[in-house]
Amino acid sequence: MTITSRFSTAIKAIRHLGLTQVALNGLYRVGVKTGYFRVLDIGYSIFDTRKPKIELSNIAHPFPTPSREILAHTLGADGVQALLTEADKIVEGRFRQFGAEPVPLQLVPPGPLVHWSAYKHKPATFNLEHPDPKLTWEPARFGWAFVLGRAFHLSGDEKYAEAFWRFFETFQAANPPNHGPNWTSGQEVGIRLMAFAWAGQIFAASAHSTPERLRHLGTAIAQHAKRIPPTLIYARSQNNNHLLTEAAALYTASLSLPQHADSPKWQALGQKWLKWCYTHQIDRYGEYVQHSTNYHRLMLQTALWVRALETRDQRPENSQNQIAIENLALATHWLLSLLDPDSGRVPNLGANDGALIFPLSVQPFDDFRPVAQAAAQTFLGYSLPSGPWDEMSAWFGVLPIERPPDMPRYPSDHIYGTHSWGYLRAVQFKSRPSHADQLHFDLWWRGLNIAQDAGTYLYNAAPPWDNRLTSTLIHNTVSVDGLEQMTRSGRFLYLDWANATGKRHFESGADFVQRISAQTDAYNRLGVHHTRTVTVYEDERWLVEDELTNPLAQPHTFRLHWLLPDWEISHQEAVPRDQGFHLQIKSPYGPVILSITLSSPTLKSITTIVRASEYLYGSGPANPTHGWASPTYARKVPALSLTIEVESHGNIKFTSEFSFPTGN
Repeated sequence: MTITSRFSTAIKAIRHLGLTQVALNGLYRVGVKTGYFRVLDIGYSIFDTRKPKIELSNIAHPFPTPSREILAHTLGADGVQALLTEADKIVEGRFRQFGAEPVPLQLVPPGPLVHWSAYKHKPATFNLEHPDPKLTWEPARFGWAFVLGRAFHLSGDEKYAEAFWRFFETFQAANPPNHGPNWTSGQEVGIRLMAFAWAGQIFAASAHSTPERLRHLGTAIAQHAKRIPPTLIYARSQNNNHLLTEAAALYTASLSLPQHADSPKWQALGQKWLKWCYTHQIDRYGEYVQHSTNYHRLMLQTALWVRALETRDQRPENSQNQIAIENLALATHWLLSLLDPDSGRVPNLGANDGALIFPLSVQPFDDFRPVAQAAAQTFLGYSLPSGPWDEMSAWFGVLPIERPPDMPRYPSDHIYGTHSWGYLRAVQFKSRPSHADQLHFDLWWRGLNIAQDAGTYLYNAAPPWDNRLTSTLIHNTVSVDGLEQMTRSGRFLYLDWANATGKRHFESGADFVQRISAQTDAYNRLGVHHTRTVTVYEDERWLVEDELTNPLAQPHTFRLHWLLPDWEISHQEAVPRDQGFHLQIKSPYGPVILSITLSSPTLKSITTIVRASEYLYGSGPANPTHGWASPTYARKVPALSLTIEVESHGNIKFTSEFSFPTGN
């Protein structure tokens, strides 16, 4: 990258992110490169040796704990068995990484270990076991400790407590304070701290929880809490889940170790930045700052965790301001609006890093009902139908409430058929987007995600898997000339933000149920304007109309893309005169038909279907990222990637019609 391009990127970053965020990030980088943080940690260590020793074996118990009877009733026999089966796997040394299939629980990072800042300064010089540090960090988050703790609390079986202490001591021996890859991120440290604090309470009744072990756990909580404040400038520069979780961790440490000399400082810092996050990281529609359903869940889980602590900590300064209360209610409503009522799943919107930092439910990773239920009861005074997903509410101390008869629809970009619903992505960005996905459309029918978002797969890997599923070309929208809607600048940063413009509105008419439309300025720089209109009819047909106006009459290539489930194709054919395509696939509930037509003459038209990087229909240059979907981090599964690419110097209109079996 030339000096000129670097300067241009810096100016754009300041314009989009703000001078404060960019400056804080710069200060953090200077601290890493100069060795400031390493020297600071040495100073802390010297200072600590001069402090009078305090007893850390008496870890406080600030968390609500449901009774065994409530848990057994909530889970039912099948849920109890599922919990104990998963806990037994962990006892054997295997855990569900990112909610997927069990893998070995590896807590010993490759050595030799050095100060955490060295990994940030020259990461390529260290032979990490995984090219993606998230694969090293995930087991070290101790999310599996919540499974062991729940199983121990429910069954009283000491093997679960014994396993926790065995793995805890393995981690402690292999990861000395501030050394190794598991100390590089303040957020990772904070998430682990919260797991430690919870485990200290849940396993306190175990015969394996000796005073010496509890003292070591208390010391570990304190060491983790001390790691966070020096690099809060980085968390603030990111203005995302890093700041939120690190603030929650500091507040947790202050309540778990109330006698510690630094407890008042941890409490003040934690409460300050928690309130800041609640008031600044949720927009007026309720969407979280990271534009991601999975990070949205992380935010709501963190808010519920803090709320559970606050209910036990009755000091006046803990009360939330009105804006925070209103924003958390909006955020809950936003998630509920995207919750599929049949499956409990949500669109795989934005970045999906596989995070589930408080696994307090037997439900699968992609079932959002546990957090949606707890948040609805806490922040809206509303309840979903009851089920085993109520376990999370019990652990957060949320009392069950009577469910109102109906919940009002969310007045945004959602429309609903009898057994189907759709979400049209249209947003005015106030914070950095994680995916280039304007006018992406997600379609759901009977709990099945028909037109889907590909997700993420990997953040840190060799090309082409260096977070490339963020691309416009992977989403269910129209691209022009093979270009992204925005300028990709690194794995996690888009510049030249494309916004949704025009009026987002609802209509109703005699021949259809609902209709919405939106526009984006993504390709205005090319003189092309894109409007998408979505209509659902009484017979549950869905019509998606893409109008691309080209007033300058310049030749362009327009590409419509749909990502569909990996189902058997029962019929496929080109519409006469190469003006579209007809596809029929076999769903579990009968045939789903997608018909695409073009209403304007074209110079050239190419249709392809790609599954798992292989062409099933048509041909073209190989692209290994096409024909895949990632349901959780580090896992990808085949999908059907259907594209129609046309060349034209005039206006173009694509019409996509989805139809489902009738009489079901």
